[in-house]
Amino acid sequence: MHSLVMGGGFGGIAAALRLRARGHEVTLIDRCPRLGGRAQVFERHGYRHDAGPTVITAPFLFAELFELFGESLHDHLELRPLDPWYRFRFPDDSSFDYGPGIERMESEIARFNPADVTGYHGLLAESRELFEIGFRELGYQPFHRLSFMARQIPRLLRLRFDRSVWTMVARHIKHPYLRRALSLQPLLVGGNPFDTTCIYGLIHYLEREWGVHFAMGGTGALVGELAGLLERQGVRVENGRSITAVHREGRRITGASVDDGRTLKADHFVSNLDPMHLYGELMDPAPLAARVKHRLAQTSMGLFVLYFGTDCTYPDVAHHTIWLGDRYRELLRDIFDRKILSEDFSLYLHRPTATDPSFAPPGHDSFYVLAPVPNQLGDIDWASEGPRLQARIVEALEATLMPGLSTHLRAAFYMTPDDFRENYQSVHGSGFTLSPLFRQSAWFRFHNQAEGLDNLYLVGAGTHPGAGMPGVLSSAKVLERLFPEGVEAA
Repeated sequence: MHSLVMGGGFGGIAAALRLRARGHEVTLIDRCPRLGGRAQVFERHGYRHDAGPTVITAPFLFAELFELFGESLHDHLELRPLDPWYRFRFPDDSSFDYGPGIERMESEIARFNPADVTGYHGLLAESRELFEIGFRELGYQPFHRLSFMARQIPRLLRLRFDRSVWTMVARHIKHPYLRRALSLQPLLVGGNPFDTTCIYGLIHYLEREWGVHFAMGGTGALVGELAGLLERQGVRVENGRSITAVHREGRRITGASVDDGRTLKADHFVSNLDPMHLYGELMDPAPLAARVKHRLAQTSMGLFVLYFGTDCTYPDVAHHTIWLGDRYRELLRDIFDRKILSEDFSLYLHRPTATDPSFAPPGHDSFYVLAPVPNQLGDIDWASEGPRLQARIVEALEATLMPGLSTHLRAAFYMTPDDFRENYQSVHGSGFTLSPLFRQSAWFRFHNQAEGLDNLYLVGAGTHPGAGMPGVLSSAKVLERLFPEGVEAA
């Protein structure tokens, strides 16, 4: 039995390995020069940058992929716990370290508002309940049948999944800065905290359960070890090739065309592509149910990512720093609803050299800084706005966290939503495909078992259970419940 995996992000890699463990012959086709999807690696003048995700919060999901073949992830790669997980920097120059140790968290919270210590325990208890149901119980379950979704409705109503993450956090936490810090996680998976379903509040407990880790050598090193596992297990990988069309007859996919003129055949097809791209641009016609979802879908925000090195070090900058501007709700409204590029911003700053000095020459630092921005529906001319935004970000960091940055800056370059569209075929240049809204979750999200098709399966950020590394890895785990029985490991 042969399966073709289209797209080599973490969802595609995990799907290829899980299918290979069941005895399938597997071919994986990916557009990028190396595997990993958005987790590419950039090298510039001695500075190394992970292009995409850097936070590992459920490391057992990676370990499972090696265990399928009797190997141990830890024989290949070190996952180092971070402390703090994130450092928040607020507009008044105060900071808040969010990380391991409940007593330390209590102390940090008490510096802002002692009454919120009790509130944080209430938030964590609610998060745990969401985690037990939303992650442990339903995170690996297929939601392609409406009857299964209907059976979950009583519990969903009891947990008030229709509430936003912000509403959930504000119920427990009163200090305005702490509310911002503790409601921000949806932005890491493409959602506005004021709109994202509170199921994503489970992230609080997920982080407490396994911690936050960094792969030594970077996320690129993790991808390299997974690529080695694919090779050892006989999965055929082709990089630098794009799928140009997916062909169907009735309820079956019959082949996938590649940009070199070939049409590849398989028994089963697994898409790790943006579902909007798959159904809207590669398949003509897509099944009716998929076309309806495509027409109604709301895509996530875009990302402006500035990469650079410095010819000095900034030891006071944590591995992950979240720099919050004066505005919060209004800025998010500009990004998600109005789709305008504001003069102000909030930033996510990644300094891998805080943990792994190999990312830069001795005595230097490596950084990327990410700013949420409108996706391409905002019709922003990034050729002119990109350099302006870079200059404003450098100016803001220089005035706060990184004195002298403009003098020490080296080898700077950036990516915009236009690059996400071109490099990753992400519709509207979105950073995370679909927004994590309640009406775009579980059965309402694109199904892991393709709507109206018998041999097409979907993994990745745009399908159930959602974006983020735990989500895309779990989407591949769902396939084990969907594929035909009786095909055992070779």
